[in-house]
Amino acid sequence: MLAPLLPSARELIADRGYDSNPFRTTLAERGITACIPPKKNRKQPIPDDKALCRQRHRIEITFGRLKDWRRIATRYD
Repeated sequence: MLAPLLPSARELIADRGYDSNPFRTTLAERGITACIPPKKNRKQPIPDDKALCRQRHRIEITFGRLKDWRRIATRYD
């Protein structure tokens, strides 16, 4: 469902919610490398790039901080 909406890219950094075999095969068909940590219940874990996962985490922290500052700047708190 998401495959036609994806822009052309070399790598896709996502969280565990996107870890599915059909999604990974669709990405591979389009030439996109998936950097998705495996779900805990996966029988054969697929290795992922830890450095890219750290970058995703850093971006999520930055967006969280921006949301906090927006709340303070607009006096929601």
